[in-house]
Amino acid sequence: MSSLFICLYLDEDVNVLIAELLRARGFDAVSARDAGQLHATDADRFAYAVSQGRTIVTHNRVDFEELVQAYFDSGQMHYGVIFAVRRSP
Repeated sequence: MSSLFICLYLDEDVNVLIAELLRARGFDAVSARDAGQLHATDADRFAYAVSQGRTIVTHNRVDFEELVQAYFDSGQMHYGVIFAVRRSP
């Protein structure tokens, strides 16, 4: 894929099959399992995504909205969050 596409980090709530399906379509997608981030806190996952220049994909809107707000309030940069609706892969 072109470098215009974002790099994705799928948190533990998102089925690992989604990352595999995205990669099969040519997207740069890494799951929490792929990254060795299973059982990490949401804050740690968000920090990992930021450190890797990745947009996080999650079903966990409430907690990640708070993290995004905290980053915004402190002037920290991040690469975005995609709040996905939970559906079967």
